[in-house]
Amino acid sequence: MSSRVKHSLSDMLRYIYAHATNNDNGDLQGSGGRETPWMCLDRQQLQESAPNVSDAFTINGQPGDLYSCSSKERVVFSVNVGETILLRIINAALNQQHFFAIANHQMTVVGADDSYTKPFTTNVLIIGPGQTTDVLVTANQPPARYYMAVEAYVSAPGLPFDNTTTTAILEYTGCNPKAGKLPRATLPQLPAFNDTNTATAFVAQVKSPSKVDVPLKIDENLFFTIGLGLINCSRPSFRCQGPNNTRFTASMNNVSFVLPTRNFILQAYYQHTPGVFTIDFPPVPPLQFDYTGNVS
Repeated sequence: MSSRVKHSLSDMLRYIYAHATNNDNGDLQGSGGRETPWMCLDRQQLQESAPNVSDAFTINGQPGDLYSCSSKERVVFSVNVGETILLRIINAALNQQHFFAIANHQMTVVGADDSYTKPFTTNVLIIGPGQTTDVLVTANQPPARYYMAVEAYVSAPGLPFDNTTTTAILEYTGCNPKAGKLPRATLPQLPAFNDTNTATAFVAQVKSPSKVDVPLKIDENLFFTIGLGLINCSRPSFRCQGPNNTRFTASMNNVSFVLPTRNFILQAYYQHTPGVFTIDFPPVPPLQFDYTGNVS
């Protein structure tokens, strides 16, 4: 491995990829006053429906060469021959897992979610929403231009998804254009969108760099099941945007959460909401006990 690993934050190469969605005018959404993933999430929660299928993914805000709208606004990372660089990969998508690869280059995974991992080499990454993965990449190929590419990973059959590819370019500094033309970049071979075997094989390699002592004495056993389903709507409503006049509903241990119709006690106390409790409500609990229920 080259000793020229870029360690400092200022030298660290980063890229972020996220969803872009459509608005009512068919314009490509992104930042700068348009719909962000958080705005999309707010709308989804209000309508109780699935988020819109995006038109494009982006790397550092640019969809890349394979979209006609952005072929001139690609992201380019420059590297020197023999140099080893650190890439911090961040999945900023709303609800989409992704495959990521660099043409003709292997990646050595050294960290995930701000923790060191046991290093392993791979040709492709699988990364979920909100996750980060740190990889080392050595520029050991002939000077040229190589695509970084991202595609969706979708294991559930029949679900609509964005089946497009976003790209950035890894460009060697010795790759000079001739006659004003840049050499064409090489695309990596990404897995099929539903290649669960590849996704599982990658996740199985993510391990701690050293032995971890796990507590064997358990005081309390807690079992949680999280579910997502559909509930029928009694009448059409803007909140019923699911399939066939339904809305999405989540549950924990088969119990759904329903927002209260009036303020809760703590909110009423600080906002001085009348009618929730009387003025002689005690400022401290009259009976002290273990409020955790013996769960720590």
